[in-house]
Amino acid sequence: MDMRMPEMDGLEATRVIRAMDRQDAREIPIIALTANAFDEDVQRSMQAGLDAHLSKPVDPEMLFDTLERLIEG
Repeated sequence: MDMRMPEMDGLEATRVIRAMDRQDAREIPIIALTANAFDEDVQRSMQAGLDAHLSKPVDPEMLFDTLERLIEG
């Protein structure tokens, strides 16, 4: 999830997705990809319903580890 978008930021988009009346909306992994790396940014992401928060530049190994963890459940 891009956290800075012109119409709706990533936090709001995640809240909208999670609130949908669809089972997959509650289960689909959503990962923040952002330059915002402060603890409060991570906390806001988790509170909005994101599953992970990765800071740019993205470390490929961390991305792969996160994807593996979320896909395997």
